[in-house]
Amino acid sequence: MLGRTQVAVMGNCSNTLGIPPGKGPHQVGCADLMVDHTVQGSFFRLYYPCEPSPSSEKPCWIPSQEYFDGLADFMKINRSFAERIFNYLYGSYRIPAFWEAPFKSNGKYPLVIFSHGLGAFRTLYSAICAELASRGFVVASVEHRDESGSATFYFKENSQMQQQAHQADTKNSKPVQENLEKVWMYYRALKPGEEEFSLRNNQVQQRANECIRALKILDEINSGKSVTNVLQSEFDWSSLKNSLDLCKTAVMGHSFGGATVIETLCKELTFKCGVALDTWMVPLKEEIFPNVKQPILFINSEKFQWAGNIIRMRKLDSASIQRKMITIRGTVHQSFPDFTFLTGNWIGKVLKLKGDIDPHLAMDLSNKASLAFLQRHLSLDKDFNQWDPLIDGKDENLIPGTNIHATHLATLQYF
Repeated sequence: MLGRTQVAVMGNCSNTLGIPPGKGPHQVGCADLMVDHTVQGSFFRLYYPCEPSPSSEKPCWIPSQEYFDGLADFMKINRSFAERIFNYLYGSYRIPAFWEAPFKSNGKYPLVIFSHGLGAFRTLYSAICAELASRGFVVASVEHRDESGSATFYFKENSQMQQQAHQADTKNSKPVQENLEKVWMYYRALKPGEEEFSLRNNQVQQRANECIRALKILDEINSGKSVTNVLQSEFDWSSLKNSLDLCKTAVMGHSFGGATVIETLCKELTFKCGVALDTWMVPLKEEIFPNVKQPILFINSEKFQWAGNIIRMRKLDSASIQRKMITIRGTVHQSFPDFTFLTGNWIGKVLKLKGDIDPHLAMDLSNKASLAFLQRHLSLDKDFNQWDPLIDGKDENLIPGTNIHATHLATLQYF
């Protein structure tokens, strides 16, 4: 499939389109880790500072055909039609990180756990994750198994499985054990008459638990414990031993992942702060808000938010705990995933994958504000504080707080 994909999109590639690499001093590597082959296991892509490796390649942005199918289901379009379109538009793009490149041992790195949005999966925020890794973070981008993502997979045991059954799998998704059969899980839409809050709240709690589980696994690796990767891998996970500073851990996410940030902070105090990108607050129970004790930076788009959602964010305001909010002018909800860099201006605006602002400028503002906030609340010895003014919205392309009119907020709060 990958070969056909790359041939199909040759005419679509443009010098102006592509996922931007990290701007920090470190080269970036990435590797997948699946612990426990069942649906209850943990699955994430790790981004990390790496050593130069001439033999390492950059992996495909969309890992396999099934993820295109999942995106089609999420968008409610025919799979075969979507496959041709997605292959043409996106099939050749690669992540700005070297696959399984050697880990760069250089003291202890702070850790960020990243949670994707509704209909997404572990690879769709590689611009953000690679930027953080290039600045000296280790980032685990969790692939959630709560049926809120477009697609994911796990394995079940099947004693009749033969080796040839895995020949169609891409190299980085084959299991170590030959008796494991891959099972795909796709996005689950609301059923007729089903209450959305009940489904989404159950999902956000599972998502938070998956973020915490990823943290626990990395804690074990950091302490020198051997962890078995279900997937075939040449990456030396033991090289991370004593390389993570788990006293400097944050959680970050977009949309549903932003709600996951808040739920995760409530459940696990090891996370010292959170960065919530254009958060969708609907899945959360408000009674948990007083239990969130860590600082949070809300970075919103100009076009997605509405008064009711902002009011719920404001209920997390605190006189003693720093809660900041900024809005990036000219942005849309999809200004945070990688899609915004991979679609031309016309079709990007029609599909609301691009806003009026240059996507590189928007991402730069978001990343720099995030880095400044992380330095402040993880006590990092970096120079990210040069971007402290962005946390307060001090830039011509930023709005301090929100663009939602104050009278709308006041009226809704009254009722």
